[in-house]
Amino acid sequence: MNFIELANTRQSVRNYSSTQVEREKIMKCIEAARIAPSASNSQPWKFIVVDEPELKNKVARETFSSLVSFNKFVLQAPVIIAITVEKVQAITQIGGRIKNREYALYDIGIAAEHFCLQAAELDLGTCMLGWFNEKPIKKLLNIPDKRSVALLITLGYAENNVIREKKNNR
Repeated sequence: MNFIELANTRQSVRNYSSTQVEREKIMKCIEAARIAPSASNSQPWKFIVVDEPELKNKVARETFSSLVSFNKFVLQAPVIIAITVEKVQAITQIGGRIKNREYALYDIGIAAEHFCLQAAELDLGTCMLGWFNEKPIKKLLNIPDKRSVALLITLGYAENNVIREKKNNR
């Protein structure tokens, strides 16, 4: 598959089958994310694989509430990847302050997309989540105070393989 075909295949999946994801496929996705470019090659990320069902469901429950229910599908996903961000190198911090940019968040976005594209190539579905309760998730996953949860990604086999048409916003 060429790149544009791969990019068209990647979509946010919100309906997962109960099929477990093979460990080697998870590790391939993490490796694809690990080699993503980052400002000053700081690689400010860490990836936490949450695939133990009880813990995964506790984390999933921190992505929705009785008022905000749009992430309830997360309970279906067999895997959640937590991407944490760490303090970046001094040169990147200085540049970020001068330009009023959080380069580490750009870096996380690039790494996350590498992860999701690799997953798509492996016939896995993903959905990036920015809406979650960070404090309880940090506690559940034993994440130190100096790190924060930048993004969660659900991972699994889609219930159906229908690729939705992409909007043309040109």
